[in-house]
Order: sequence, then C-alpha cells, then structure tokens
Amino acid sequence: MNSLPIGYLLAFLVFLIICSAFFSSSETGLLSLNRYRLRHLQREGHKGAQRAGRLLNQPDRLLGTILVGNNVVNILAASIATVVAVDLWGDAGVAIATTGLTIILLIFGEITPKTLAALRPESIAFPASRLLSLLMFLLYPVVWLTSAISNGLIRLLGINPKERASDALSTEELRSVVREAGDDLPGEHQDMLLGILDLEKVTVNDVMIPRNEIIGIDLNDELDHIVWQLRTTTHTRLPVYRDNINQIIGVVHMRQIARLLTLNKLTHAVLEAACVEPYFIPEDTALSVQLLNFQTHKKRMGIVVDEYGDIEGLVTLEDILEEIVGELSDREQTQEPDILQQDDNSYDIDGSAYIREINKALDWNLPSEGPKTLNGLITEILESIPDGSVCVRIGRYLVETLETRDNRIVKARLTSLD
Repeated sequence: MNSLPIGYLLAFLVFLIICSAFFSSSETGLLSLNRYRLRHLQREGHKGAQRAGRLLNQPDRLLGTILVGNNVVNILAASIATVVAVDLWGDAGVAIATTGLTIILLIFGEITPKTLAALRPESIAFPASRLLSLLMFLLYPVVWLTSAISNGLIRLLGINPKERASDALSTEELRSVVREAGDDLPGEHQDMLLGILDLEKVTVNDVMIPRNEIIGIDLNDELDHIVWQLRTTTHTRLPVYRDNINQIIGVVHMRQIARLLTLNKLTHAVLEAACVEPYFIPEDTALSVQLLNFQTHKKRMGIVVDEYGDIEGLVTLEDILEEIVGELSDREQTQEPDILQQDDNSYDIDGSAYIREINKALDWNLPSEGPKTLNGLITEILESIPDGSVCVRIGRYLVETLETRDNRIVKARLTSLD
C-alpha cells in the first residue's frame, strides 16, 4: 500500500468516508420510516417503498448487512489513514490519524448523515434500498454467519429472535396519532376521528334525553290536545304511552299519520294502530355498540331502560352521530343556554346539563364516572337535596346552588379555582 501515491490513498479514504456516511444514513433512514405511511405507499405501488418494506421485513439480515459494510469501511479507512499519517509525520502519525479520523468519521460519517436521514427518511431510505438489496445478496454468506451467531446469543438470553413487536396501535395510541397529525389533517377531521374513538368510552346514558325531558303522546289525553301536539312537534318520531312513559305502547312516525292529520281522520285507535313496537336499549351500552345495533336492526330511535325495565331516557341515531360530527341542527334561539358565563368568570349552568358537555365546553375536569348531570353530581356530593343556596367544593371547582325546584337543582354557579 506504501507504493501507491498518497493522492490515490487520500482519494480512496474520502470514498470510504462517503461509504460510511451511506451506511449510517441508510440505517437511520430505514428505521425512521413511518410504518403506516410506508404501507400506504407500498399499496400505491411505490417501488422504493416496496424495496424498503422488503428490507424491513428481514431486520436481522438488513442490520447485519449495514453493520458488516460499515465496520469493514471504517476499519479500512483507519488503516489507510494510519499509513498516510505515518508516511507524512512518522511515529506521531498514529496518534494524529486516530484523532483526526475519529473526528472526521463522527462528523461526516455518523452525526451529519444520521441527522439528515432522521429529518428526511424517505429521501434517504428509498434510494438507498436499491444498493442495500444488492449488498444483502452479495454479502449473504457473511451476514448469515454473523446473524446465526447473534441469534444464538439472543436465544441464550431467553428471547426468540423471530418474535417481533406488534405494530398494532391501541386506542389511546391511535388517539395520540390523530392529535399529532398537525396540518396534515384538518381540525374538523381530527375532531371527527377522535369522536369515533371516544364512542367506546361513552355510553347511551351520556347522550340520552332523560326521562323527564322526553316529549311523547299520552293516549289518555283529549284528541284535540294530541292533534295539537302532532301538528306542532318538531320531531319525526314520538313515543306513545298511557299515563306515563313507563307504560309505553310504541313509537309513531309522523310520516305514517301526516295524511290522517290533513284529512282530520285521526282517532285514538288509529294512532295506536300506527305505532311500531318500541326498541329497548340496556343502560350503559357503549355508543360504538349501539351504533352497530341501530344499523343491524334498522332503527333510528331507542328507549333506554335500567336493569329493572324502568325507562331511563331516549336516544336517537342523531345523538350518536353528533358525538362524531358535532351538532347536526341549530338549537332553538328561544332555548336558554345551559352554560352562561358571568363577568367574574364564573358560570351559571343548568342542573340538567351533562357533565361531559360541561367538561368539553369549558375544558374542565368535573368527575364524570358517577352521575351524568350536574344536578346528580351536586346531589351525590351533598347527599341531600338543598332547600336553599348551598356552597360546596368539588375538586378544583366551587359550586353554589342558585335555584332548586321539584326536588332537583335547577341552576348552579360554578367557578374554577385555578
């Protein structure tokens, strides 16, 4: 090697440093690829993605090829650098070559190419996969031997080298991926995807219309009053019952009786005959399950019942869809808002407001594991129904009851203590 001109040796040394940079960047680039985007590109027929995917499916051979190549290059570079340095500076050249080459390899062979590959993994990994595929074929005997020895050592540690960690994402991990999608996913789409993921945690109790707010038809009412109800209702389906909602007979669709209303031919018997059998839903059914049940049974409305068969409320397909896409219809302008902000940054909140909706609207963390409404939460904390104004602290929130009527808290004022 001493017989070669120093210029040739230096040129070869530069080439070896470039090779070292190639192996370092290709390793980082391949391992930094987004696996889900990679699979998408593979399905789209991207050649570079397909080659990279095949390499990543053989991690032991891939890493073996890169490490064998990188080590051979670095050792050869160290040898040439030492020869050149000794030729130029004598015995002191060994120390100079070791120090100088270490710094050069760190900067140009490791840190810079790996940083670049981490920032632009696809730009590095896809082109590099072509040459790595060839090297894997050429170095197969060496890689096979080194991999066999390495796998044997791994087995001694009680680990099966063929076992690979699953790439499947849990619900919480998928939720984090959606939140961190950034500008690649519009905010509205993020909210919809998160709403779908939240369906597993939310039950029909959280979104149902509570029993005391159900609007229905009592067959024991006078016919004129029933006709007035049917003509003025804004709902397309109404439960029909006798005396109280627990005595439900069925559900009537306005389309079935619109013609009879127009011709003034509606009677109690005709209305009862037009009812379809009510569809009952057990309380605490997850919304994800109920959405599929609505689809399976071709239903759009269900009656929520407890373990004793008593009616707890009513839930519609629209209520579930609103958990995904938000409000589907505007609230009536005459309806009093559930949450009213005051000048002192406190909030007057309707007692029937759902705790989930309060937390979502104000970014609060009121406990939502037990009672579903603010009235239920305050009553549970007090263990009684207050006769007048009462103050209580719930976690980080100060609660003052403002109005109590009919054995329930109608309105309360809440203040965050943060």
